[in-house]
Amino acid sequence: MAFTNNGQGTQSITLIDREKETIADEIEIPKSWVGLAFSSDEKRLFASGGNDNLIRIYQNTNGKLRENGQILLGEPWPKGRVSPAGLCFDDATNYLYVVTKDDSALYTCDAVTRQVLRREPLPAEAYTCVLSPDKSQLFISLWGGERVLIYDLQKRAVAGEIAVGSHPNDMVLTKNGQYLFVANGNENTVSVIDLRARKIIETLTTSLFPDAPAGSTPNGLALSEDENTLYVANADNNCLAVFDVSDRGESRSLGFIPTGWYPTTVREVGGKIYVANGKGVTSLANPGGPQPTMTGAERAKAEYIGSLFQGNLSIIDKPDEDLLAGYTRLVYENTPYTKERETVSEGQKGNPIPGEVGGSSPIKYVFYIIKENRTYDQIFGDMPEGNGDSSLCLFPEKITPNHHALAREFVLLDNFYVNAEVSADGHNWSMAGYATDFVEKTWPTSYGGRGGTYDYEGTREAAHPKDGFIWDYCKRAGVSYRSYGEFVSNNGPNIKALEGHYDPNYRGYDLSYKDVDRVAAWEKDFDALLAANKVPHFNTLRISNDHTSGLRIGAPTPFAQVADNDLALGRFVEHLSKSSIWNESVVFVVEDDAQNGPDHVDAHRSVALVIGPHVKRNYVDHTMYSTTSLLRTMELILGLPPMSQYDAAATPLWRSFTAKAETKTFTALPSNVDLNQKNVAVNKHSIRSGELNLAVPDAIDDVEFSEIVWKAVKGLDSKMPAPRRSAFVRARAEEEEDD
Repeated sequence: MAFTNNGQGTQSITLIDREKETIADEIEIPKSWVGLAFSSDEKRLFASGGNDNLIRIYQNTNGKLRENGQILLGEPWPKGRVSPAGLCFDDATNYLYVVTKDDSALYTCDAVTRQVLRREPLPAEAYTCVLSPDKSQLFISLWGGERVLIYDLQKRAVAGEIAVGSHPNDMVLTKNGQYLFVANGNENTVSVIDLRARKIIETLTTSLFPDAPAGSTPNGLALSEDENTLYVANADNNCLAVFDVSDRGESRSLGFIPTGWYPTTVREVGGKIYVANGKGVTSLANPGGPQPTMTGAERAKAEYIGSLFQGNLSIIDKPDEDLLAGYTRLVYENTPYTKERETVSEGQKGNPIPGEVGGSSPIKYVFYIIKENRTYDQIFGDMPEGNGDSSLCLFPEKITPNHHALAREFVLLDNFYVNAEVSADGHNWSMAGYATDFVEKTWPTSYGGRGGTYDYEGTREAAHPKDGFIWDYCKRAGVSYRSYGEFVSNNGPNIKALEGHYDPNYRGYDLSYKDVDRVAAWEKDFDALLAANKVPHFNTLRISNDHTSGLRIGAPTPFAQVADNDLALGRFVEHLSKSSIWNESVVFVVEDDAQNGPDHVDAHRSVALVIGPHVKRNYVDHTMYSTTSLLRTMELILGLPPMSQYDAAATPLWRSFTAKAETKTFTALPSNVDLNQKNVAVNKHSIRSGELNLAVPDAIDDVEFSEIVWKAVKGLDSKMPAPRRSAFVRARAEEEEDD
């Protein structure tokens, strides 16, 4: 058995000796992705070369791999935009069929001459392909197209298509070639297709509860050897869904099997079930780095959050009926989501946060501010009121007086975690409560320096959740909304829902532009809307200069940019607090991710603030919250349903609110730093900062950039402590405290 490992860190191909259940061989591959196929005699292995835009051919000799040629599909990234995905091999003709996700095409290759015979465009990004038993047809799942194409290999043309669910990814075909099962990652379903009739004969729901929102993410399929049982890998439910499919069109659920973290592939062979868990088992501590003293090679092996999750293989004996029932109970015990939690949430009678969707709230205006990449300890590590480590605090109260004042005057959240690892999935988690399989499976490539564009803030439809982002939910519910810079580029909105719902004078992500100027633009727009009684009920703002430009010569210093971000936040709250709608308003502040620094609890622990008249004063809330907790709280205020199983299950921040409003206004504190302070020192870090691409979020090596920021703040001779990553679980509801 061969497995391809496509994470942010080292990429490799692993050969498993199935009989011995040991690793037979493992070789590093510079760039890879999902495509992998043996010849029928298992002597040749074909593997996607990722953004090198080629197929690597390996000779397998007694379980040992040796590269033995390549098939070039195009020039390597960035000149070539091909990105081979799924592939399959026809032994009779020695033809290799490859589908791609960047140039959306089908390549027919000769595995003997190692030449591309034909390239034919496809209507959308493809995920994988399956060859019919008689080798006359090829079935192609269009990841970005909600269709399966039927390609006639004799006529060399598309012979038909079948509409399926959103994000069709993995497929499995019965031995007689009549039935095709297609996993639909974006909508918790599997389509069962009768290929003779060319129609769907049934749809299997793989979620633990009926009609669940997004969040199961079926993305791997396997039929048992007798073809009577279908196994479905639910990536986001961390389980397999098991169906009896012996009576085609009349399938029934048999139960669930618990797996590791984010299962992506499943197979049943010889009475055993094999599950590849994409993220392994848990987050881990990382005492081995990153450290500023590391060489480039050492840094590449450091325990950066993007490469921390080590995938693994589970080998499970096929369960009998009783054991499967026990597995099923365990899966249900493991999930915090239930159907009831979609409409009724944890809360307190009379609290400003309603306990159910559609409940009343004295809060009418929600302001949601998204910032960039900081951990809790980096900002609040110096606050004795919370669980901080002052030795890790890069931007203490002197640099961030307004953040500290707001945390003290309102609520300090010292047990808050972002759901994301990096900005690519972070902005999706922040605006949709979910990161699709497209996002999860593509960001590690670009973050590993292996090419690919940053297509994660509405700029690529294939990355979108089926039902859209929070603005789409507002639109459907009739809730007014407006965005200032979030999912808005300097050329306009990135998604259709924001057309006519954004401020064209508000600058998007641009580290050369001050956050205080952004807030000044917001003030002008807000005042005009307020005068016309047209302030939207939901407002998103991006103020993200806390990302910093490192030590780039001529750019503001890290202190100046974080201080700019701090002053902008303070001025925003001051202006809102002195407006006529302050008494009906609330402000939520979140970092999209926490990848840019250390934290002594976990790398996901981050900065979050909640501000407003109905927010408790001088309070520390130790409840475990997440990004989706903030979303759930906002949804309950606005009367919106949850967008995914994650925000449906999340604990809202009702403990941080009080029914008795305190209408005292906030006055922004002046900055203690010259906001025009520039980097002027010429050293290896400033030179390197000038070489980095800071035009888009995270288009740089994050470990290296964190080191640069640390040295900018602590001194060139200082050593950055290693971030720690730990396992954490969703906390049980605490007993209601006395007000």
